[in-house]
Amino acid sequence: MWPDHAAGFPWATFWTNVSGCAAMGVLMVLVTDVWAAHRLLRPFLGTGVLGGYTTFSTYAVDIRGLAGDGRPGPALAYLAATLCAALAAVWLASAAARRVFAGRRR
Repeated sequence: MWPDHAAGFPWATFWTNVSGCAAMGVLMVLVTDVWAAHRLLRPFLGTGVLGGYTTFSTYAVDIRGLAGDGRPGPALAYLAATLCAALAAVWLASAAARRVFAGRRR
């Protein structure tokens, strides 16, 4: 749906992983702070559904491909940017979800 160009930065994988991490932040707030969720809901939705949505295996392949194509700078930038953006997305989304759902705790 959003193809990467061979010589470009892997934006599709980057944004898929960042949005999946944001969804994970919201999910964790919902299943730990808001809902009285079944103990298997978190691994089912987190590892199963969102693990299937995110593409961290493709992330590793993209880094290897960039480095293998003689582009170590973009490979390192992609490695660091994805890590930082993914962690920031989890933190920001969970903080926002806590504010939104503050009055709806179980």
